[in-house]
Amino acid sequence: MSVFKHHAKIETNVFFLAVGILLTVIVGGLVEVVPLFTIESTIEKVDGVRPYSPLEQAGRDIYVREGCYNCHSQMIRPFKDEVERYGHYSLAAESKYDHPFQWSSKRTGPDLARVGGKYTNDWHTRHLINPRDVVPESIMPGYPHLMRPLDTSKIAGNMTALSVVGVPYTAEQIKNAVANLKEQASPDATADSAVVQAYPKAKFGDFDGNPQVVSEMDALVAYLQVLGTMVDFTTVDHTKIQR
Repeated sequence: MSVFKHHAKIETNVFFLAVGILLTVIVGGLVEVVPLFTIESTIEKVDGVRPYSPLEQAGRDIYVREGCYNCHSQMIRPFKDEVERYGHYSLAAESKYDHPFQWSSKRTGPDLARVGGKYTNDWHTRHLINPRDVVPESIMPGYPHLMRPLDTSKIAGNMTALSVVGVPYTAEQIKNAVANLKEQASPDATADSAVVQAYPKAKFGDFDGNPQVVSEMDALVAYLQVLGTMVDFTTVDHTKIQR
């Protein structure tokens, strides 16, 4: 007789129920995972997307450390109201080097996926030190402690770890991590600087108003200023990308 006619026996027997759940999970998992091994990549390549520079990566680590993702998302959904307010909807490729991604699920503050270039370095610094100086109604806490010197001793190790999980940092980029980091935050940096050549579209110069020290503020502002700026959407083929 069909097993479906005796489902009550399965549902009331812990062993059979556990086996049934296990088989369901296994079958469902195989259906989802096996097809992934038949394609080169699950995310289509989009021109312009690159790994973060050492300074930007350090800033991203600070962004995560300070819990910025609790109040700010980095994912614009393909809805008219979001696109009109924040810009082009987010592409899967834009987050492929994020470990973990910063999509988030809550917006106490605005989405930051396209914040790069929207404000000046000075605005970001003032906003992070005391948000009410530039946004009187803000409930965001201040982060004046970010003006302290940036610890650069771990950046090469962090980049090495990221390369293990698929971020295509080269051995030379890892070797030159600290030098590139300091060069990007230098007031003497130019578009011809080695760090800009290695990391196209990287913003460079003094970010926090204090050229004497590379601070955590320099790193965080550098990270914020690159968000959403890597992709030239006028050249994107929207029929071949994932949202």
